[in-house]
Amino acid sequence: MARALTLPGSGLKRLWSFLAGAGMIAASVLTIRHFYAANFPESIFEGSFCDLSAFFNCDSSAFSSIAQWRGVPMGWAGLLVGLLVVLGTIFPSAAFERTNKSLALLNALGALALLGYSIFFLQSLCLLCSGYYLFSLLNLFLFWRYGIRSEKRGPLGFLGTYVRPSLKIAVVALAALAAGAFAFQRFTEAKKEAQMGGVSARVVKEFYALQVVPWPSFLSPYFLAQASPRFEDAPIQIVEFSDYLCPDCLFLHQQLTRLKSEFAGKMNIVYQFYPLDACNQSVAEKAGLHPGACELSLIAAHNPGLFPVIHEEIYANFQAARSPEWRAELARRYGLEAALTDPATAEMLQRIIATGTEYERTSEKFRAGIRSTPTMIVNGRMIIGTLPDAHMRAIFESILAGAEKTGAAAGGKFIENWVDTRKAKPVRTKAETKN
Repeated sequence: MARALTLPGSGLKRLWSFLAGAGMIAASVLTIRHFYAANFPESIFEGSFCDLSAFFNCDSSAFSSIAQWRGVPMGWAGLLVGLLVVLGTIFPSAAFERTNKSLALLNALGALALLGYSIFFLQSLCLLCSGYYLFSLLNLFLFWRYGIRSEKRGPLGFLGTYVRPSLKIAVVALAALAAGAFAFQRFTEAKKEAQMGGVSARVVKEFYALQVVPWPSFLSPYFLAQASPRFEDAPIQIVEFSDYLCPDCLFLHQQLTRLKSEFAGKMNIVYQFYPLDACNQSVAEKAGLHPGACELSLIAAHNPGLFPVIHEEIYANFQAARSPEWRAELARRYGLEAALTDPATAEMLQRIIATGTEYERTSEKFRAGIRSTPTMIVNGRMIIGTLPDAHMRAIFESILAGAEKTGAAAGGKFIENWVDTRKAKPVRTKAETKN
């Protein structure tokens, strides 16, 4: 063998290999933790949060179809690869290094594929996942530049030189992969069952312990569900402060669409436009978070009769709606070109946005009580962020069952949790501290 990365005498190169493997382990553990915290929070006050903007958003990946396979988080495979790299530096051998060198190529190709899927399909980038991608590429570079290499290229050329794993180690690794996958699958099933049982019961109790807040002084005339002419007459009453380009708002839209059919004739849902864009000076600190959200809000608000159709179409084309060309085409198709310059529509939008400042501050960083989207007021109690379907369903069922009459001592001012984006489920936070 002409050279080696981890065999005795490799020196500093061996340390770098250890660090690359340790980095992959750390990033994988964080992504697995985020996956479970996002999808299966243990409390209404706890979840997972990593939402810097519409693009830098870990929630999109946590709730995407590739986040797990049959209940096994994708991070488990990365964790095992990182563990093999670390073990290869602690217990070095030619067979171990050849195996890890082969895995380095396969792992890097997988990381690049996931990166491409995230950027071009989800149109977002998870910072936790990005850490794994970087360590994977570093690992590949180290094995390519310094890794063990046979003097003979063999009949397969480059592959014959590069991909030469030890059969014994490969079999053990596959067995470990399968065993871990089985354990994660059982753990995920247990988490699902817990969400349907004790956790949901605790969430309901926490919900009723919240202080009651008033309805906005001006209630938006735009309804997403209307069980009664008067808003307060429906058993379930929801005011939804939302933004058309907010990934978490997309999840809430999909969730409420499902729940509306389950609780048909029982819900009044008002859509309170709250774009985190230049037109929203209630939260001026976030005025540039979702460019184009004000434009979409004006288009949706211009003709109340078309609002339900426009609302659905925007969320159905969530990625495309970020494009000015798509927004212009949407307005043209429905004859709403005047929406962007109509004073009455702009005045209506500002009147709705201004209600966000009526609530007591939920963060020292923002003067407006409504400072994040989505924020819901459900039967007088504030929920910042999103909850899993099981939790929301349990709250709605308790409202219909009259659980509020049993009461509970008033506790926090609001709850904050995050579920979000794409084909989502829950997210994280800490009450009174999340932004």
